[in-house]
Amino acid sequence: MVFLVNFARVVFAPLLEPLKHEFLVSDATIGLVASLVWLGSALPRIPTGYLLTRIERHYVVLGAGVVLTVSSGLTAFAPSVPLLAVGAFSMGVSSAVYFIAANPLVSELYPERVGRALGIHGTASQLAAAIAPVFVGVTLTVVGWRGVFELLAAVAAVVTAVFFAVARRTDLPEAGVADRDFLTAFRRQWPIILSGVAIIGATGLVWNGLFNWYPSYISQTKGLSLETGRTLLTVLFAAGVPAFWLTGRLADRLPHVPLMLSILGSFIVCLVSLTLAQGLAAIVGISLVLGYVIHSLFPALDTYLLDSLPDENRASAYAMYSGLAMIGQAGGSSLVGTLLDAQFAFDTIFRTLAVGLFAILAVLLALHRTDRLPTGAVTS
Repeated sequence: MVFLVNFARVVFAPLLEPLKHEFLVSDATIGLVASLVWLGSALPRIPTGYLLTRIERHYVVLGAGVVLTVSSGLTAFAPSVPLLAVGAFSMGVSSAVYFIAANPLVSELYPERVGRALGIHGTASQLAAAIAPVFVGVTLTVVGWRGVFELLAAVAAVVTAVFFAVARRTDLPEAGVADRDFLTAFRRQWPIILSGVAIIGATGLVWNGLFNWYPSYISQTKGLSLETGRTLLTVLFAAGVPAFWLTGRLADRLPHVPLMLSILGSFIVCLVSLTLAQGLAAIVGISLVLGYVIHSLFPALDTYLLDSLPDENRASAYAMYSGLAMIGQAGGSSLVGTLLDAQFAFDTIFRTLAVGLFAILAVLLALHRTDRLPTGAVTS
């Protein structure tokens, strides 16, 4: 299931150019459609956290599968940009519902090795991102862009039915039964919630804007073909597969905050290096490192929260963190598309965003040095 919901979030990146030409719209408009996927993956997260105080986790995961099936089918037959946007937003909703329910469930299934379990879960998610550009490239030549969404809807329907059958026969953990007061969880855990948002919010916005426009960026700025850009997007995502696997394990062993801040600093360096790179070999090398670095941040952050949050606050606090963080990230592709329409160059946009991230990192480092950045949740 995690493979499919993440595939639904990233599939628009290699489809931006075909969709732009299909519907004859501007960069800003098609960038907005891609942003709506991530906005859909952001807005329902806090309501889903509240829903989990009333409904068992596996039922919410099942609902995510149903939403993904229906929304993918809607997108496949969208005759206009407004309906395409509705489908994109709804596909994002399915991922929001899934991750808020499933990540706490995974951490509760394996309480002694949270980082490792989340790393494996994230690896499955990242495989979808790595496969998406190649799958789209092949499918476009055979059945067109609508066929991509038709296949996604069909597979989602089958997987949802299988999940339902398996969940009915599985003994699930009861750790979350005490998590029944959503607002109390926020009042108690707001320091670690806001710390997580500060680390990932702006970083996720930049990453969202970068990967959604990556094929276009490579094609228009580096002098390579659009097909090569899609291949490099695969490289970017594929580097995240070992990142989830290895960093999940490291997060169980290393201090959380220094690990996360080191990853953030490395991402800034990689982003600037990408704007300076010339030649296929250099771009491939930086894409590999950049992809590994940014995808290391996600299991590190999830372990930081889920490993330390107590049972009675885990899902509610995680939903609050995730919802606030995703709202900040969602507008990345729309922001970049708007700036492109305003005649700013890709490299200028990404270097400016890197400067903004450096300023945020400097503040976080100062807070950490003065012990004002929490290293864990409140447990008593």
